[in-house]
Amino acid sequence: MNVLEENISDIVNDLLDDSEDLSETSKIFNHPDKEVIIDILDSLRKIIFPGYFKNKDIKVFTLRNNLSMLLEDVVFKLTKQISIVLGEEHRDEEEVIITSRDKALAFIKRIKVIREYILTDVKAAYDGDPAAYSSDEIIYSYPGLFAILVNRIAHELFLLEVPVIPRMMTEYAHSVTGIDIHPGATIGKYFFIDHGTGIVIGETTIIGNNVKIYQGVTLGALSTRGGQALKSKKRHPTIEDNVTIYSGASILGGNTVIGKDVVIGGNAFITHSVPEGAKVSVKNQELRYNYDAANPIERINIEEDTSWFYTI
Repeated sequence: MNVLEENISDIVNDLLDDSEDLSETSKIFNHPDKEVIIDILDSLRKIIFPGYFKNKDIKVFTLRNNLSMLLEDVVFKLTKQISIVLGEEHRDEEEVIITSRDKALAFIKRIKVIREYILTDVKAAYDGDPAAYSSDEIIYSYPGLFAILVNRIAHELFLLEVPVIPRMMTEYAHSVTGIDIHPGATIGKYFFIDHGTGIVIGETTIIGNNVKIYQGVTLGALSTRGGQALKSKKRHPTIEDNVTIYSGASILGGNTVIGKDVVIGGNAFITHSVPEGAKVSVKNQELRYNYDAANPIERINIEEDTSWFYTI
């Protein structure tokens, strides 16, 4: 045995001797398969947008056959992945299989509702973004729409009390888009995320209809120092209908309610409720200019100029 083999053998022995740590870390072999979860999301996107994302495994495209095959595949894979996470609870094996299949079937019955909601999100993106030239462009390329789609899928599984998998889905979307939406967040119709990078939406957030938010927005908790004692408590804000929240704004706290038709300006920091119809902005900003006295630059009074308010 050479030096490398001796060192590796010693390390393996040390790890095996540490039985307490091994009992936790070895569980990784029985966790849901991330690649399968991503594959399920891919199949669901093909089901929800069948004219856009076709199943390449089928040589002749027929919508009915395509949907049937995709749905069967989703149910099979999802049942298997759910059974893995439910099996961690040490249930009877047959009970786990039946419960997992029931949850998978209950989920696919909600696909029609997911599609109904996501199509309103496509319309909101088109109506609200002058840079959007078609719905096709939004469906194919907008990171905000992809993050919302994954969240709407994960949220239905969250409501079915499926452990782990919903969070894996939204964290995948987070890694791809930079948009972090917890699967527990409740989001109404016509939701539009523009640009999107850096957005954080917490678990107990409630968002109404026709809400638009821009990059860097946080809908978060005031504090998480209570740890597990705060589980299931309302920690994140409620955003009512027809609200626009511009870039960099933070809205925090479970008791914070942003009323209907409110506009939140860029970089605002809000920890208290805002009445409906209000416009919230950051004041007393100071702009400094270095300029040549012979060619002076016009100074702007930030208190009088409102164009900065809508910075995106």
